[in-house]
Amino acid sequence: MRNSVVTFGCRLNAYESEAIRHLAGAAGLDEAIIVNTCAVTGTAVRQARQAIRRLRHEHPRAPIVVTGCAAQIEPATFARMPQVDRVLGNAEKLDLAAWRRAGARIGPRADGAAAADKVDVGDIMREQRVNAPMIDGVLRRARAFVQVQNGCDHRCTFCVIPFGRGNSRSLPMDGVIAQVRRLVESGYREIVLTGVDITSYGAGLPGAPRLGTLVGRVLRAAPELARLRLSSIDAVEADRELVEAFASEPRLMPHLHLSLQAGDDMILKRMRRRHRRADALGFCATLRRLRPDIVFGADIIAGFPTETADMFARSLDLVDECGLTYLHVFPYSPRPGTPASRMPALAPPLVKERAARLRAKGDSRLQRHLDAQVGTTTSVLIEGRALGHTEQFTPIRLPAPAPPGTLARLAVAGHDGRRLIAA
Repeated sequence: MRNSVVTFGCRLNAYESEAIRHLAGAAGLDEAIIVNTCAVTGTAVRQARQAIRRLRHEHPRAPIVVTGCAAQIEPATFARMPQVDRVLGNAEKLDLAAWRRAGARIGPRADGAAAADKVDVGDIMREQRVNAPMIDGVLRRARAFVQVQNGCDHRCTFCVIPFGRGNSRSLPMDGVIAQVRRLVESGYREIVLTGVDITSYGAGLPGAPRLGTLVGRVLRAAPELARLRLSSIDAVEADRELVEAFASEPRLMPHLHLSLQAGDDMILKRMRRRHRRADALGFCATLRRLRPDIVFGADIIAGFPTETADMFARSLDLVDECGLTYLHVFPYSPRPGTPASRMPALAPPLVKERAARLRAKGDSRLQRHLDAQVGTTTSVLIEGRALGHTEQFTPIRLPAPAPPGTLARLAVAGHDGRRLIAA
């Protein structure tokens, strides 16, 4: 049996899960089940624990290894679970020696092992380098991810991710370019640059290059690369060279996911965000002027502590005013030890209701985008048997299967409310 990796959370976790699969196999853990957790909300941690219990019921003899951000932040929580055989930290999960240690400690299933004996979790704040293993992508010669950065130096009042990922650190540009070149030569048509806070790229590197410099170098070093895409960015950190690249480089895809979190200035201040409402509006207007076909997604938190009805209304209005298309809505979830967890909280039903209203607004914006694409012709990267994505990252269903990695110009005949349908 090939080891199985169950992934929660962000694209970076998805990227790392591919490396984890290979590392565990190389360490002899061919039958292990690995749960790569997320800690961004309490719900994410709860879902991971539920999944572990289910997996143990379904696979009573398989070793279960838990890793990821929740395992880094709350190792004892998982070590106390009788279903868990080993807990690895975020640095250890990309270290072959740690997987070999795990393999040596995991024998035949025997519940009741001491919790402390299960844990291999180091001090993530001491990490000073990016362990970005070379992997062969995740979408069958279509799209591949390249990690350029890890960690975060900011301390938003609601967020525990810096304590799961450590401080910000960047992969040198030559290392990024080498990975891109390898993937392009293997046949990948689209590369996604990913990390925890990629607009902080380069701060600790010689000369402190910015993300825009990296984007330019990648595109020049890989002229045969058809598409370059960015994962989530913090717009207030976007450098001038990056902004100008959207206007001058058609291979840089017209799609950005923004870490906005709220649309009210007082809430943004209480979140300890570094931007204000006007900054978000100005950034979206500038990018849309430079690249009229650009599409924006965004993270928004519903029901942050102290949020009044008027404050929430400004977040709701921001969706229209920024012209957002893809919303990722987080009902506020207090995370232990964060400053926001000590602020006056809203009633859970109110948080849930506001999240539902934000999601409904997001659905209406998505419908508007899909409606506007009907009757157009668009470039599509085919990723599955009959599925692909446009340059704006809109999913599209093909009329017939085509080879993954194919780029095609397709007419849009309609949509089903979530994705386009090609003629």
